[in-house]
Amino acid sequence: MNQKSVLNSCTVNYDTYDCFEKLSDEELKLLESNRVEVSYKKGETLCKQGTFASHIMYICKGLVKVYVENDRDSLILKILPEGNLIGLTSLYDGNNIFQYSAIAYQDSLVRLIDINIFRQLLKQNPEFANEVINILCENSIQTYGRFFCFTHKQSYGRMADILLCLACRIYKKNEFDLLLSRKELAELTGLSTERVIRIIKKFKDDGLISMDGKTFKIVDHEKLQKISDHG
Repeated sequence: MNQKSVLNSCTVNYDTYDCFEKLSDEELKLLESNRVEVSYKKGETLCKQGTFASHIMYICKGLVKVYVENDRDSLILKILPEGNLIGLTSLYDGNNIFQYSAIAYQDSLVRLIDINIFRQLLKQNPEFANEVINILCENSIQTYGRFFCFTHKQSYGRMADILLCLACRIYKKNEFDLLLSRKELAELTGLSTERVIRIIKKFKDDGLISMDGKTFKIVDHEKLQKISDHG
């Protein structure tokens, strides 16, 4: 797998369990006593841009869309599978609001951790803080790559990017049940729904992918990667 091409697409699948492993038994007990788990149905809002951030969110199960918006438009920043954190940009002093919105792309289980307890752990445990900094850096790199994809790749390159991302970063296999609609794929690629449908048909006719109902399979990973690389 070409790691660079993956970072140009839709998500960063950083193993956030690593940061919690840096906590002592006492710190883990403190965290456990200041968190709750909440189930979200597909389409439900996890957090709203501009609202007060009282918790850091850890995705235990599911798939979440993160995006920024104004009165007219929205832009998807990334999609996050289980094992990712939401709300880290609200940690620094003087900023107690969410900088983006997040909704569940599919039914999800999310752990809400009191943000003040999270800040306390950052201050008292340097190793934990270092791991969280690494996550923030990975998120920045992913964002840079995503905007490079939007500004420098044509429609076929964008679509190949997203399909590779879904296979390698979200579902972690070449054959999977695609739970995203064509409209949602269009949101991720910045294309029209009609354009997405045409490109998927073209990829299928060319033998790059196959579909059976919702079951989706990448047949020729190498050729799809070349399309992604060359845009």
